[in-house]
Amino acid sequence: MRIAFLVAPEGVEQAELTKPWQAVTEAGDSPVLVSTKPGRIQAFDHLDKADTFPVDRTVDEASADEYDGLVLPGGVANPDLLRTDRKAVDFIRGFFETGKPVAAICHAPWTLVEADVVRGRRLTSYPSVRTDVRNAGGEWVDEEVCVSDTGPNTLITSRRPADLKAFCAAFIAEFRKAARSTRAA
Repeated sequence: MRIAFLVAPEGVEQAELTKPWQAVTEAGDSPVLVSTKPGRIQAFDHLDKADTFPVDRTVDEASADEYDGLVLPGGVANPDLLRTDRKAVDFIRGFFETGKPVAAICHAPWTLVEADVVRGRRLTSYPSVRTDVRNAGGEWVDEEVCVSDTGPNTLITSRRPADLKAFCAAFIAEFRKAARSTRAA
C-alpha cells in the first residue's frame, strides 16, 4: 500500500509522524510525506524543535486517488496550519469522497472538522478538540483508539502520543481490511 502522511511545513509532533511511519514501513508498505510546501518539514517534540524530514510530494502534486490511505499526525500547530490551506483540506476530503481510510491522532481532527467530514461520525482526539468535534456534528469519545465505519470510509482516531502503539496497530489493520475489500470489488 501507498500511505500518505499529510503535514504542515512545521509543527507536527515528531512521535506522531515517526511511529506511524515506522509502522507502515514495518508492515511492508510505502509511506509518502505530503506537505503544503516543498523542501523539508520541521517536526517538534511538544514545543521544542526536533528533526526535519524531506517532503516527497506537495498537495498541489498529490491526489487521494494515488494512495490507499491517509495518516494525519497531530501536534498543535500542524493541524492548525493545515486547516487554513484549502488544497490540504481538499486533499483530506478526497479520501472520504473516494472511500479510503483515514487515521488521525491528537489535534489532527481539527483538519477533519475543517473538511466537514465528522458529522455523524464517532471519534476521539486530544481533549481540547472535543468541543470542535461536537460542534461539527461528531460524537466525541474518550477512548485510546476509536474506529468508525459508519460513513463513506473507515476513520481511525486516537487521543495522544501515549496511545501511539494502539493507534498504529488499529490503523494498519483497518487499512489492510480496506485494501482487501477494494481489491475484491
